Amino acid sequence: MEERFYLEDYTVGERFISPARTITETDIVMFAAMTGDWHPLHTNAEFAKNYLFGERIAHGLLILSVGTSLIFRLGEHVVLPKSFIAFYGMDSVRFVGAVKIGDTIHCEVEIAKLEEKNDKHGVIIANNSIKNQRNEDVIVYSTSALVGRRPKEERNKNHSSPNKAVRE
Repeated sequence: MEERFYLEDYTVGERFISPARTITETDIVMFAAMTGDWHPLHTNAEFAKNYLFGERIAHGLLILSVGTSLIFRLGEHVVLPKSFIAFYGMDSVRFVGAVKIGDTIHCEVEIAKLEEKNDKHGVIIANNSIKNQRNEDVIVYSTSALVGRRPKEERNKNHSSPNKAVRE
């Protein structure tokens, strides 16, 4: 994948698909230890087998963290440009499916909007979906990133966008 530099290097509708990763019992135990969230739905097999999902499930925030990070396996400056300034926000987060031990997740990102804030800055708004191995949504959300814009004197020159679709 080609690296991106500025807001102008993206196109609305452009999609990125991350490599996948399997969620393990170790992931769940380490997340519980780090956060202090030892809810039995995540950490007690006997409790969980009599609960809604029939077995332990991963913490939603664990899956959000791991799933969101998978997109960066495409390259440090592919989904976010080299001119990245700050994570601007996350909206409409919905946990719509459970992830069990042994499930494999990946992240899909679609550029939804490119906002020009001023001559130097813009915002990339993306719709994101973390999916399981059956391609079912488990978490959906949107993100905003504050990024730099191409210098004004270079904007009128012919800059073609890098390749659009990514599939791993």
